[in-house]
This record gives sequence, structure tokens and C-alpha cells, in this order.
Amino acid sequence: MAVLTQPPGMGDVLKYELNPNYTREVVTLLAGASYPVGAVLGKITASGKYTLSAATGADGAETAVAVLLYASDATLVDATGLVLARGPAIVSRAGLVFDASIDDGTKTAAKITELASAGIIARDSA
Repeated sequence: MAVLTQPPGMGDVLKYELNPNYTREVVTLLAGASYPVGAVLGKITASGKYTLSAATGADGAETAVAVLLYASDATLVDATGLVLARGPAIVSRAGLVFDASIDDGTKTAAKITELASAGIIARDSA
């Protein structure tokens, strides 16, 4: 019997939110990447577009402010994405996808703390 594999979905990341009408936002994702479900995003101050939140930077996106709820392909042009922008909400820590520059526990913990500032709590057991 063939084994079917399903890509991660919103339910693998989002475990609780108080009210979707309050916690979610439709945003513009910066062109140049394919964003997976659970991508930890920062907002570029000048353009208002979202991109993966890197460990360092000076454009505003270095601060994690949202989690992408559905995969979006923005490799060629800007794309629309649905994000968890504020809490109260709980996400699965294992479901979060970080920028490649987030390469150790200290940087990961910093991003988790930044999300917590927006009311988005990451739990290991979620």
C-alpha cells in the first residue's frame, strides 16, 4: 500500500487563537522567496511588506511580528499571505520555520520572545 505524505498545514502550527477576526491579517509578502506554513515574519518599516525575520538587520524585519498560516509562493512577485499578527494565540514551536540566519538556540529564543510581545505564545507541547 502506498504511503501518502501531506505537507504541513495551518493546524500543524496554530493551536489556539481567541478570535480569528482579531488575530489574523492579510499582508503582502516580499518577492524573492517561497514562504512555508509557519514562517516567522518581520515587517519592513519602509514598505510595510513582510519577509522572513532575520537575526540582524536595520529595515524593521529583524523583529518577529507574525506567523504565516498558509504557504505562499512569492519567488517572482510580491504575494498575499494570511498571518497570525497578534494574540492571544498559541502556536506549536515545532511548526515554526525560521530564516536561515536563526541558527542556534539563543537566536531562536529571541524570536520566540519577540512573538510573545505580540501575544503569540510558542509551546513545545502544542
